[in-house]
Amino acid sequence: MRRLLIIGGVAAAGVLLASCATMSKDECLVGDWGQKGYDDGASGYPMTRLEEHAKACAKYQVMPNPNAYQSAREDGLRGYCTFQRGWTEGRAGNTYYGVCRPQEEAEFLPAYRDGRLLYDAVAAVESAQSALNSAISRIENREDKLEAKQAELRQSGLSDGERQKIRDRIQEVRGEIRDARRNARDADAALDMARREEDRVRYELSRRYPV
Repeated sequence: MRRLLIIGGVAAAGVLLASCATMSKDECLVGDWGQKGYDDGASGYPMTRLEEHAKACAKYQVMPNPNAYQSAREDGLRGYCTFQRGWTEGRAGNTYYGVCRPQEEAEFLPAYRDGRLLYDAVAAVESAQSALNSAISRIENREDKLEAKQAELRQSGLSDGERQKIRDRIQEVRGEIRDARRNARDADAALDMARREEDRVRYELSRRYPV
């Protein structure tokens, strides 16, 4: 589990850190590498974060101070690698980059895993609710379209060919409504299942955490 979390976290970090500068011009010029190291440690960033800072500051001809950064980062990590923080990070769905020492990780990681269980359960409910909302919206949209086509069919002056074309489209829309209603039933069942799972997870975790 730890290995998977670390691998996944490092991959995600590479994408996120490469997407934007991690330090502004003013931060680079001030050069408070101790504070930056502490903040990064308190946020659970890996040591590779310093490489991203170096890239961000290179355009301003500023080099980092690795010693000041690393020493302060260790101080920040002591506040991060705790049981309480593990729960908070997992509950928020944040990535763990494997930064805690073994003795600290023994406290941090179980709480982090539990937090992720609840995060995933809540996310599943939100996803199922979104799918149900989409299906309901599609039903309403197609019902409006069906009503419009039926009104169009009642117009006078239409040729037989035009009327047949409208009838064909009405049949298509009715089929789309049936599909959307079936999707809504499936989404409703999935939502019910997801809610039951969330309730189960909350109940199991309520003895150890404020859920």
